[in-house]
Formats: sequence, C-alpha cells, structure tokens
Amino acid sequence: MLKGCKSADPLRTLAHSRSVAAPKPFSRRRIAVLSCSSSSSASRPSRAPDLAISDRTAGSNGDLNRSAIASVSFADRLRLGSLTEDGLSYKENFIVRSYEVGINKTATVETIANLLQEVGCNHAQSVGFSTDGFATTPTMRKLHLIWVTARMHIEVYDYPAWGDVVEIETWCQSEGRIGTRRDWILKDYATGIVIGRATSKWVMMNQDTRRLQKVSDDVRDEYLIHCPRTPRLAFPEEDNSSLKKIPKLEDPVQCSRLGLVPRRADLDMNQHVNNVTYIGWVLESMPQEIIDTHELQKITLDYRRECQHNDLVDSLTSLESISEDHGMNGSATARKHKQDCCQFLHFLRLSSDGLEINRGRTEWRKKPAR
Repeated sequence: MLKGCKSADPLRTLAHSRSVAAPKPFSRRRIAVLSCSSSSSASRPSRAPDLAISDRTAGSNGDLNRSAIASVSFADRLRLGSLTEDGLSYKENFIVRSYEVGINKTATVETIANLLQEVGCNHAQSVGFSTDGFATTPTMRKLHLIWVTARMHIEVYDYPAWGDVVEIETWCQSEGRIGTRRDWILKDYATGIVIGRATSKWVMMNQDTRRLQKVSDDVRDEYLIHCPRTPRLAFPEEDNSSLKKIPKLEDPVQCSRLGLVPRRADLDMNQHVNNVTYIGWVLESMPQEIIDTHELQKITLDYRRECQHNDLVDSLTSLESISEDHGMNGSATARKHKQDCCQFLHFLRLSSDGLEINRGRTEWRKKPAR
C-alpha cells in the first residue's frame, strides 16, 4: 500500500502524471497503477451486497455463509468499478494486459468484446442479480431461464495499447416482450475521449428445452427499475450502422475456413459456445492482405443458432461493395473513404448440414501509422 496517497481518484492522477505536456488525443501512454487508499470507495452508492449473494450463500437454515460474504466484499473492493450516481448505469476501468494485445500491440476486438461482457456481468451483480447464467434475475433462475445474445454491434475508433486504461460505461433497457438491450461507451481513461461504442440485443432461452421465451412482466419488472427512465442509446444517430440488416451470404464465396473446431475453453457457463468465440471464427476467413494493411473498425453479428462443443463450423467471407457515398455526394472525401475502407459479409454454418449459425458484417480501415 502506498502511504500518503489521498487522491479521490488515484488512477486518473497517476495517468495524468505520466505526461509532461498536455495529453494528445488518442496518444499511446503507458500508465503505472499503484494501490492507493482512496475516498472514492466511500462515496459509492449503497449497493446492498446481501442481495447479490443471498441465494448462493444461504444455508439450509437460512444463515449466511460469512466466508462467502467476505469473499464477495473483497472482490468488490478490488474491482475498479461502481454504479454511477443515479444508479442507472455502471462504470468500470480496465488495464490492457500483455496477453490481450495482438500483432499490432493493441487490444484485439476479442479483448474489447470480453471486456464488454465482463462489465455487463459486473453491472448486473452490482444491482443484486446473479452472475450464474450471465445476469439472471430471481424469477429467471426459478424458471431456468437464461439470457442469450441475439445481436452484437461494436465500433472501435482507436484501439487501446498494452498498459492503457479504458473506462467502460454500460446500461440496460427493455426491448418489450422481445428481450433487452445493453449499450456501452468506451473512453480513454486519461483523456476522457470516446474510443468506442457498442450495443447488443439479448433474448431469453429456457435452459432445459433450449427454446426461446418471451419476457414476462415479472422478469421485466425485476430489471426495469435499474434501467434509464428515458431511452438512452449508444448510437443515437439515424441510419447508424448498428441498425442495418445483414444479407445472407450466398455461394460462391471468396474466402473460407472449413471445419473449425470449438475448444472446451470456448464453452461458457450456459454450456454453449461463448458469443466472443464467433468473432474469432469470423476473422479466420478474412483475406490475409486485409489483415496486413487494415484494422477492424466495425463488426455486427446476428446470432441465429447455438453452437455446441461437438459441432464443426465453416467460416465464409466475401467482399461487400460500398455503393453509398455516406452523404458526401461523390466528393473527393467520399472517394478516399472508399479507397481506405472496405466491407465484408460473413457467414458461419454447421459443417455437417449447412445450417446457419451466424451472419455478420465487418468494416475495415487502413491501419494508422503508429
């Protein structure tokens, strides 16, 4: 423990102290993080930890397991996240680890997706929902219901590098009887600049029958109290990319990787292949020349079918022509955008019978000079 550290936000203080000059947008900093005694934890909203652990720590006579309480509280103190002041969203800070970066020495899109999933689960736990089955409510657990991803859209404007600190804010809102929507905003912690956004749609599935189920009033009421009172969208722009339909990729395709095998490590706590694994499978069939010269800036995935451990998967990819000028009416800027960016359609299917697992779209930009 560093003695004499009184800052209300030691992480931000240390992040800024590393720069002699004023920080530049999207600059690459290496940030040292020290353990400091901080008053920020004392200002956190009341979080009623007993709600988060009651169903897992109660014994047959209703007594709470004190060691389990201590374990949860200790993890909560170490976690660099908390509910916001209004209690309707959750923020957490993450340091990019060495094993989370790729060949460009920046975080991979799979790392980004995993962090989104982590902060979403931590948000659910902070309001008292169980993380068994990814943020299931009490009624859902009673009825053996789980959340499964129906659609995921991620945009990354600047990838954080090894040692950078990323602040992620997330919130959830109702999609009526269909399911729920969860959004995220990613910021460079030192500068506060938005470096990415994401949105997703989730539907309920019966864990025993593996059939989808409509959201009941009981379940909806349980999570609605933790949602923004008015709709809040990570992508408020009209006709934004997250809304675009993805056409089915038909044969013949330009690139393919056949017979991909799910690993045991790809299975999540709901006993199916984790949604982040599909991102890796999609990228497996990308042309190498694009991987060498471009970086992913947008990815949209529609999840159509569960994938189990014994399934073999084919990944198919083809270039999608960009016919729109993005409102720039054929200007020189629009032509340069077309030259620097390219879009691809993707299709994941079962190798055995060709049934569709997932369809996707990716948009790539020229790699910036580092």
